[in-house]
Amino acid sequence: MKTHIPFLNTPPRVNVLRLNGAIMTRQGGLNDQSLASSIERAFRKGKPVAVALSINSPGGSPVQSSLIAARITRLAKEKELPVYAFVEDVAASGGYWLACAADKIFVDSSSVVGSIGVISSGFGFDQFIAKHGVERRVHTSGRSKSMLDPFRPENPEDVVRLKALQEEIHHAFIAHVSAARSERLSKEVELFDGSFWTGKTGVDLGLADGIGHLVPTLKDIYGDKLRLSVFGPKRPLLRRFGAELSAGLVASVEEQALWSRFGL
Repeated sequence: MKTHIPFLNTPPRVNVLRLNGAIMTRQGGLNDQSLASSIERAFRKGKPVAVALSINSPGGSPVQSSLIAARITRLAKEKELPVYAFVEDVAASGGYWLACAADKIFVDSSSVVGSIGVISSGFGFDQFIAKHGVERRVHTSGRSKSMLDPFRPENPEDVVRLKALQEEIHHAFIAHVSAARSERLSKEVELFDGSFWTGKTGVDLGLADGIGHLVPTLKDIYGDKLRLSVFGPKRPLLRRFGAELSAGLVASVEEQALWSRFGL
């Protein structure tokens, strides 16, 4: 990582990328498409000496988490810029995946970090529709095409297949965290079983590097004359079509379910 020296005594500039919300492809969520432009500008605009990630996310899509983190890592290497992550309330599951794209992770002592695992949840409505005289009719070509149909009794074979998929994703998550945090991770505690911890404990376990908030920590590193510029996705103020409103409501419910796991 090369050292960036401001030209002609120009105050150093750090670009801040806001990563606030659940990670999902639905409208209003964090995803690679909605963040691509902001991430690119954060690394390219104004000759920054570093990029800071301001993270507040309960997680979500593992694929989108991977894509966003990979874009950050690629640009950091391309521009030879250090990346610092600052966790607000929570960086859990996919949110922690994003934090691991940084060279160093700072937390509040009461932040929530970790939850390195994979979850799939839903509801079964087979008894409900049977009680109300509703007959489910599904016709497929391929016996696994209706896997995990919520309107049919749970099939044990489907559960075995689902768990196999989850294990593969979990291994990818573990590999990402292990590569990013390497020897900093504690060997005394099982960190990859989906558990989560406060920021203070997370520092002790090597999931984070220190207790620190964005502005004072960056000023300690780059001086009091530091300039900050904030980048992030812009959420629409008005949605013109009913379909967009409906999609937004569904996304809101899904996002609230993710936050509620951490008491937020």
